[in-house]
Amino acid sequence: MTRLVGKVAFVTGGGTGIGRACARLFAREGARVAISGRRAELLAAVATEITSAGGEALSVPCDVAQSGQVEQAIRNVAARFGRLDIVVNSAGALLAATAEETSETDWDRLIGVNLKGTFLVSRAALPELRKAGKGSIINVGSALGLVGMKKRAAYAAAKGGVTLLTKAMALDHAREGIRVNCICPALVETELVRGLFEGAADPEAFRRARLEQIPLGRMGQPEDVAQLALFLASEESSWLTGAALPLDGGLTAY
Repeated sequence: MTRLVGKVAFVTGGGTGIGRACARLFAREGARVAISGRRAELLAAVATEITSAGGEALSVPCDVAQSGQVEQAIRNVAARFGRLDIVVNSAGALLAATAEETSETDWDRLIGVNLKGTFLVSRAALPELRKAGKGSIINVGSALGLVGMKKRAAYAAAKGGVTLLTKAMALDHAREGIRVNCICPALVETELVRGLFEGAADPEAFRRARLEQIPLGRMGQPEDVAQLALFLASEESSWLTGAALPLDGGLTAY
């Protein structure tokens, strides 16, 4: 597996779910991977898994909503690996609530992690991507950045912002060889989603109802998202930028 040999990737939310799957897959494809997140023990476990398999990984604890921590994390990656080629903005937060049910604190948290964090990491990474001569920023958005859903006011607002941030940055940096794309998954079986199900009055009934909305009849897996992220990180997608790609089992085809 050599699609990313010689590349360095920085993956936020890398301790769990989609970020973890991206880090593992990128390492198998030859990339040196820096894994970022708030829980150091989870990052260390993923880094150990990668190095035990013969890859190179760096654990970089960081809160993506804090600009100082983000900028230091990018400096640490550049100091360790000497370059940066790929950024995966996978850190995320979820809330099931209407606008009236959403506190200002929760609104700030959702916007901070999902949208502000994507902005801060992408902005901090740009100088290193320029030094590399080109690069790929991959934002993990959501199908709810393309369409609405009941009881997702703050989450849909944040992910909608990620979709348009993707397109604006793609236009700003295309002539520099820096591509910016957004993956828009529907329901993916991650720790966040399992927590959403477990909080329902009837978790199994809620799960069945959600699956009935998906034409392909199953939830996505983190590896499904990682495979698309790999394509966007590789030279195979060299003429693709500014795209918001649904990865949703057909959900948004209605």
